[in-house]
Amino acid sequence: MRTVIEDLAEEAERLIREDVWVLTPADRTVAAKAAADLHAAVGTPQTQQALSEVDRLEHLREALAAVAIALAHVHGRLAWFLGAAATALTPILHWRAVPAEDGPTFGAVPPTPQQYTDAEDAIRRLQSTLAGITTA
Repeated sequence: MRTVIEDLAEEAERLIREDVWVLTPADRTVAAKAAADLHAAVGTPQTQQALSEVDRLEHLREALAAVAIALAHVHGRLAWFLGAAATALTPILHWRAVPAEDGPTFGAVPPTPQQYTDAEDAIRRLQSTLAGITTA
């Protein structure tokens, strides 16, 4: 997940730097809101690691929701970027932080501590890229 987001971020930054992707004022506004929402959802590594697994997963799902909401408001390259980011983050939707208690889980699995960390790092990288877009 982290690698895919890193690749997307590098591609976006390159396209902007080379003036292939020229951001509109509306793109910048949506990117700024998404960056703020991602920052609010996933805090520093120390803060996140101090949380329970339930809370960490809740924050990751909030971040994914912020990406989806931003995606709903844009078109063109920013939509393609956010869509690819949302796709990269979809494993979060299959994670669970509570025991199954011998019942069906609809395919949900408990993530490892490393998967939580990787997902949080991916969100932070995405947030950084979106924040950079607002000033590009």
